Amino acid sequence: MPYRILLTGATGFVGTAVRRALHGSVAADGRAVVVRAPTRAPSPGGPEPSGTEWVSADLTDPASLDGLAEDVDAVVHLASRIDGSEAQCEAVNVHGTRALVREARRAGVGRIVHLSTSAVYGPGPHDGIRENEIVPAPVSQASRTRLAGEAYALAADGVVLRPGLIQGAGDRWVVPALAELRQRVPARWGDGPARLSVVDVSDLARLIAALARAPRAVASGVYHASHPVPVHSAELLAELTALGVLPPVSQEWTWEQCLRRLRETPGRMSERQFALLATDHWCRSEEIWRLAECPAGPGPLARLADSAPWYRAHLDAFADA
Repeated sequence: MPYRILLTGATGFVGTAVRRALHGSVAADGRAVVVRAPTRAPSPGGPEPSGTEWVSADLTDPASLDGLAEDVDAVVHLASRIDGSEAQCEAVNVHGTRALVREARRAGVGRIVHLSTSAVYGPGPHDGIRENEIVPAPVSQASRTRLAGEAYALAADGVVLRPGLIQGAGDRWVVPALAELRQRVPARWGDGPARLSVVDVSDLARLIAALARAPRAVASGVYHASHPVPVHSAELLAELTALGVLPPVSQEWTWEQCLRRLRETPGRMSERQFALLATDHWCRSEEIWRLAECPAGPGPLARLADSAPWYRAHLDAFADA
């Protein structure tokens, strides 16, 4: 009998990388890993050689989850709503998580890994905070509802992961946001380089896969899940510039100058989002990599060369749209 992992969000940015990390793998007891992937749409391409079982289910329809966790060894819950109204976010991030956890507990699943976000801590700045060091203060409906959803995973003795910025091929938020901000504020930002919690999606996927199939479950709790070494924003921007993802700049502006220019050139990114990327926002993340016995890898800057072609193509297509 295979080691079966129920994986929500399997077609998303992180979920696709996790399926790739689990491809052809085995659990600690030697059983082949099979991914059970619920999807609202028809099976995307049918059965895969990786052993993915596509099943019809919808987090906003609790009845569709009945029996979903039968014969499952671990639940990895990645699906979330990060935009839309408060009610839409609640439907997936709160009520959907509650229904999924209820089904997992009914089926006797002993391991739950739940992906959240460090955005639940609020606007910051945050300078090297540890788990449970400060009280979360989310400001967006997505973050508020994701924080509320964490409670159900924790009540079922699950592991909750709070990564910071997630980069890599498929990222439609972090580097695209930097590209917009570089265009609107064409200078080096602020009064000094900010430190950011960043993780490449391939490394985060390895961590999640390790937690799902490890011989012993990691103790329930909240864990920061970025790369343990924070990235200086200036170095991130410089590397993206060197790879031809972002245009170069020659000026250096104070934070007040940056904010003034941002206000003068409207766009999608708000001042709060600008501050998230341009001021200190990093969390200490060593513990979960150690507990999972998963090497953190060379770091997000070293991974950028692999994803740069995807970013260039995505940003070119976005500019032409």
